[in-house]
Amino acid sequence: MAAVQVAGSLPCGQQPPLSPLEPPAEPSSGFRRLAARLRALRPDDSSSARTEIHLLFDQLISENYSEGVGVDPLDVSALLVQACRLVPLNQNHLVSKVSQLIHHLLNTLQVIVDEQNLDFLLAYTISAIHQCSSWTHMKILQALAALVYCNGSKCQKYLPDLLGKTGLLTRLSDEAQSDAEVRRAAVHCMANLCLSVPGQPYLEESYQNLCFQAFLTTLQSPKSSDMDDITFCLLLQSALKGIQSLLNGGKMKLTQTDELGALLAVLKKAMFHGLPGLSIEMPAVLYPTPLPQYDGRPPQQSESSTARPSTNKKKKHKMKAKKAQHGDEEEEEEEEESSNGEMDAASGSRSGRVNTGGRDSVCPSSPALPVDGSGARGREHVSSPFTSSIWKRISSSESDYSDAEGGIQGKMRSYQAKVRQGALACFLSTIKSIEKKVLYGYWSAFVPDTPEHGSPQSVSLMTLILKDPSPKTRACALQVLSAILESSKQFLSVAEDTSDHRRAFTPFSVMIASSIKELHRCLLLALVAESSSQTLTRIIKCLANLVSNAPYNRLKLSLLTKVWNQIKPYIRHKDVNVRVSSLTLLGAIVSTHAPLPEVQLLLQQPCSSGLSNSSSSTPHLGLPDWWKKVPTGPSQEEASVSSPKGSSEPCWLIRLCISIVVLPKEDSCAGGNAGSAAGNTYEPSPMRLEALQLLAHLARGYFSMAQLYLMELGEVICKCMGEGDPSIQLHGAKLLEELGTGLIQQYKPDSPTAPEQRVPVHLVVTFWTMMLNGPLPRALQSSEHPTLQASACDALSSILPEAFSSLPNDRQILCITVLLGLNDSKNRLVKAATSRALGVYVLFPCLRQDTMFVADTANAILMSLQDKSLNVRAKAAWSLGNLTDTLIVNMETQDPSFQEEFSGLLLLKMLRSAIDASKDKDKVKSNAVRALGNLLHFLQPSHIEKPRFAEIIEESIQALISTVLTEAAMKVRWNACYAMGNVFKNPALPLGTAAWTSQAYHALTSVVTSCKNFKVRIRSATALSIPSQRERYGSVEQYARIWKALLTALHKSEDTMDFLEFKYCASLRTQICQALIHLLSLAGTSDLPCLRETLELNGDMLRPYILQFLKSGAKGEDARAAHGPQERDQMVRAALKHLSSVHALTGDTAKGAIVGFLEDILSVYCASSGSHETHLESSSR
Repeated sequence: MAAVQVAGSLPCGQQPPLSPLEPPAEPSSGFRRLAARLRALRPDDSSSARTEIHLLFDQLISENYSEGVGVDPLDVSALLVQACRLVPLNQNHLVSKVSQLIHHLLNTLQVIVDEQNLDFLLAYTISAIHQCSSWTHMKILQALAALVYCNGSKCQKYLPDLLGKTGLLTRLSDEAQSDAEVRRAAVHCMANLCLSVPGQPYLEESYQNLCFQAFLTTLQSPKSSDMDDITFCLLLQSALKGIQSLLNGGKMKLTQTDELGALLAVLKKAMFHGLPGLSIEMPAVLYPTPLPQYDGRPPQQSESSTARPSTNKKKKHKMKAKKAQHGDEEEEEEEEESSNGEMDAASGSRSGRVNTGGRDSVCPSSPALPVDGSGARGREHVSSPFTSSIWKRISSSESDYSDAEGGIQGKMRSYQAKVRQGALACFLSTIKSIEKKVLYGYWSAFVPDTPEHGSPQSVSLMTLILKDPSPKTRACALQVLSAILESSKQFLSVAEDTSDHRRAFTPFSVMIASSIKELHRCLLLALVAESSSQTLTRIIKCLANLVSNAPYNRLKLSLLTKVWNQIKPYIRHKDVNVRVSSLTLLGAIVSTHAPLPEVQLLLQQPCSSGLSNSSSSTPHLGLPDWWKKVPTGPSQEEASVSSPKGSSEPCWLIRLCISIVVLPKEDSCAGGNAGSAAGNTYEPSPMRLEALQLLAHLARGYFSMAQLYLMELGEVICKCMGEGDPSIQLHGAKLLEELGTGLIQQYKPDSPTAPEQRVPVHLVVTFWTMMLNGPLPRALQSSEHPTLQASACDALSSILPEAFSSLPNDRQILCITVLLGLNDSKNRLVKAATSRALGVYVLFPCLRQDTMFVADTANAILMSLQDKSLNVRAKAAWSLGNLTDTLIVNMETQDPSFQEEFSGLLLLKMLRSAIDASKDKDKVKSNAVRALGNLLHFLQPSHIEKPRFAEIIEESIQALISTVLTEAAMKVRWNACYAMGNVFKNPALPLGTAAWTSQAYHALTSVVTSCKNFKVRIRSATALSIPSQRERYGSVEQYARIWKALLTALHKSEDTMDFLEFKYCASLRTQICQALIHLLSLAGTSDLPCLRETLELNGDMLRPYILQFLKSGAKGEDARAAHGPQERDQMVRAALKHLSSVHALTGDTAKGAIVGFLEDILSVYCASSGSHETHLESSSR
């Protein structure tokens, strides 16, 4: 039995104690005594000496090391070196015994051999394999596996002997190896070599490929007739672990389709290894395809679509009594607890905060393990936490179950379950190492599809989730499914539900929709059937992942309703992790494609709806009275004032969340009170945090519901922000921000909310007064919690502008003073949030004409633009853009006092900072050029006349020209073109005469003809149509270049290789036509020859585009610039009228040709439209 305990006791995540960094505990006196005796021996070939060494080795092996944690690793290494020196290689029995000693001590004492001693021991064991009899190879390979464990990077010089084409591991792991135990030991040794340690070099690529092929061949090979089932299971486990180590630590990339397909084929087969009642045949390679490649089920085996039946209590009680006799797999899972790490790392938990009360783990048998995975087995040292100690087991005695300990069938089930778990862990590593778009090519091989009528369901991950008897295997399968579903929104977005089954083939979109429906059905069946709380948590999290990514707006109704009704009873489950994950799932439902009509109806259901029609195995917990308890006070009456007419039905989910956050917990929920300190009367912290998050989701997606509880939610926020737990305070601030944003959205001009349905401004003022009189100011000053400070700043920036102006004067001053003060914060998070908040406030109507406030804000923003943090500078640049927008709004008012009072020196500083920021990263640059355009537009004649402004104006325009022409992000170039248009709007700037005029027009014409992005082209065409006088277009040659560039751009308006740009073609043509007509309406006598010449060449191309412009105008983002049908008609007629009035030189026919061209277009247009009314009707159609 000792060997069984030794075999897998060294966890893969152990920090290798290469040197005694800490004073060791007093070593075991037995070890010290025996080590001293061993050191005293000298090599002697006599029979008595061999007997003494035998006895000494036996004593060392049988010594009790359970309290030997203080044994110095260097002492262990030195002892092993001495032992090997005492044993010549011609003594097979002693070599076998010393190999057993190496394996036993390294595993039991969890020692990683230091490099110097490792060199000697490796040379000894390799020589032993070459020289000793074959019956010793098993023990020697065990020793070698223990030596190379976590030491792969230190074995470089021995790799040719071990892994070369004729290396001993390559040879002994080959399929031709007759001894099954030796082959298994060699594969295991190879897997340990592939195990990498962070910070140390990986295996060379050639050795990685060699090992990968060896592992793959092992997995593909059938069980030989002379190999017993348990040995075969252990062989598969070692091969799977080796591949997982290569993918995790070695960063091996599966780039070849055949290579990946072969791996996925063997993994799928191993996933179902030994699953009762199932036998599948797999092709050698899986190929990516959207349709099922094969049906792996034998025809006579019809897999029921019903879930695995849950074990009844009586049977469960019997099983518990018989665990010691039958070796139930749950007993075995305690030995595998360290394999949970990797699976947990990819769980995709949305909340990630449940950390006590039963570990959120795939292993239900290890609730005592700490959630951070930093327990006694220390996983942090090895890159893959899933590399469990079970992978290291190699001893033949690990399968030495006596008949008294368990029957062969129970033992076999346990080993088969471990193979399935290993295959799932390896698949998870494979998912992480390939791109999602590659993975989804194999979707149909692992995700179920709705079976055809009368045909069996395909074998998939859901088969394991529904039918595997091991809770851990089910949890592993759920975690893999979650990893596949994670970030699958784009892939699943093609799904489209349809009832048309009369097609000759099934479209891909319908297949994906069918798969999504089947996932819902199977996961809900698993939810009802599951008895393990840990696995139940996994099912709910997997459902949350599915809900977050599925396109419910393209699917038929009822999918979410079924999930909603099934999950409601679990909110009151005894296990806190299940309760938290249930709230997470509800949060996913209210977040996905919000607002959905189906979810809107579900929120309005009575609180007991859907609880009585669940499956019999679902916990029937009626909703208790505490759901309906509300804090006393006038808040409910005040909230009802703002309730929309006909919408008085309360939202039970909001009531539930409020109760969880503010009311004391009930005894019935006391089980597994994770996160709650002794004496804490509230629900566990994870529950409260998830409830607050759910309230934030509801405020974001279903504000019409949340507004009914506005004042009550305000009290909840005040309570949360007044608590001592920073995480509760933070989530309270986040909820406040969402509520504030919802109120702002209601009052936007394009809001779909009817005015009578909005929350009245006076109630919003009351709400924010409560916030500002409560703990919000204290949170803003909480410098020891900068994240909370930043979140409080974000919340403060979500005040409704109409309400801010009605706040008491001292509260307004408080907000402004706090924000300006926090701008000096040393913390970058706080500084970024403050810069953004100031950028919001500067747009408030009640503040934007306050010269002092605008000046103070400008100085604060300019200071933040110098910060080292890119995030701070990006926020500051955005705020500078907003501030300059305010300057333009103030300039357009009738009162000139603001322009007169605003400091010219500050304007110079703003221009200088904006120029510098325009050379920064794209995140900063896009708003910097926006600010430059506004500032140049704002400059008054009194500024421009001053010499000190001349140089900065020139530099600013050069910065804009450079940005328009640069190959920066398209948003940056769009903003630069927009800014150039703003520059052209300032009549005081010498556009047309200044030296930079031709450069500016050249930049815009270059973009309009050649930029890949059509939205940027549209914006440059808009800028070219802004100058309102002919003189501002410069010389005749400059005017002609602009005209010809626009004609070229019109001709190339459909030239794009990017399909996404085609939807902007119509808008681009409309804007170019508008610019051309604008140029015609300003043309002078000297421009006519050029116009006639280009019309003669391009008139046939131009005519249909202008006719189309007259008939339909623009669609898309610039439709507002194209005017209505009458205005477009008037634009052409105005151009015709202007050209008719232009004085033509004697004998010049250019004027007549141009006028005739326009008249011809108008006559065709009038003839095709018949009348103005007919035209409008056809345009509407």
